[in-house]
Amino acid sequence: MYVFLDFEASSLAKRSYPIEVAWVFEDGREESHLIRPAAQWTDWDDAAEAIHHIPRATLAADGVAHDVVARRMVETLTGHDLFASAPSWDGKWLSALLRAAKLPRHALRLRDTEEAQRATATALLRDIVPVDMLGRTVADVVALAEVRDRDVPAHRALADARDEWRRWCLVRDAAQARA
Repeated sequence: MYVFLDFEASSLAKRSYPIEVAWVFEDGREESHLIRPAAQWTDWDDAAEAIHHIPRATLAADGVAHDVVARRMVETLTGHDLFASAPSWDGKWLSALLRAAKLPRHALRLRDTEEAQRATATALLRDIVPVDMLGRTVADVVALAEVRDRDVPAHRALADARDEWRRWCLVRDAAQARA
């Protein structure tokens, strides 16, 4: 099953770490966690906080221990196809979370959400659209969904994961309408 995932982080610096994670399954089930930082995670950028609005004190008071979140992710997400809008950034924070929890850093892998969009549109259209026009038709469906959905990221993990899921749903629905 496809899962759309997003992280918020302490900063965009090399030593940044995840502070919030959320995911939405293709069937709409969702989960979100504030992450209490590991002791060795000290990076913090006030400018990043001004964007995501998650104070460090909130993480200490209300966050779930980083290792508990990491284990929950592995338990819940293993065997599913994981997608993010920025897989290199989100992958960096996923790796940091897994390593800090002493779990294999490649226990979970992220791919670009556009891959899920293209794969879904292709699967729905491959038996209807001539093979020589399939690639162009899929690209048109994905582009149309992008034009219809111009939301600005909320910079909160659950809202942004929901946006990724919603964009995938737009592509799926547009491809189904063409089929």
